[in-house]
Amino acid sequence: MIILGIDPALRTTGFGVIEKQGSRLRYIASGTIKTGSETALPPRLKVILASIGEVIATYRPACAAIEKVFVNVNPQSTLLLGQARGAAITALVGADLDVAEFTPTQIKQAVVGTGKATKAQVQDMVARLLKLPGLPGSDAADALAVAICHAHSHDALSLIGSLSPGASSLHMKNGRLV
Repeated sequence: MIILGIDPALRTTGFGVIEKQGSRLRYIASGTIKTGSETALPPRLKVILASIGEVIATYRPACAAIEKVFVNVNPQSTLLLGQARGAAITALVGADLDVAEFTPTQIKQAVVGTGKATKAQVQDMVARLLKLPGLPGSDAADALAVAICHAHSHDALSLIGSLSPGASSLHMKNGRLV
């Protein structure tokens, strides 16, 4: 199963693509989508939408996961981040992908083992888990961490289904158990 992880932001959106085979994870690709800060908002959102569409067309993921917006001290920054996240989600659902959503704490917990991990700790663990030759950039590492978190949550859902009769119909939709 190929999983696309997205770390949304208006200036630099990270993406990470991994493959999950059983309990093993394999790195496929990662990078950033840069929109520039001088351009007006609508063209920047278009860049995010189109670029994620290109990533989807290139790597053909089976599903996607995205980081949930956290409330920032600056409401204007939170609003802009939400709009970038909306453009990313639109690209994902426009490609008919199921989209799981995870909080930063859930992602850090899944990758590092603590919800209070630093960016450097996330980068280091992503590199170790995916056996990368070096550290990925922080935005790409965050996106890969989102994909890893989704891979781990998929394992948990499979376990629930195998342990409980009738629970096999449970699955993840929009980051929630249904």
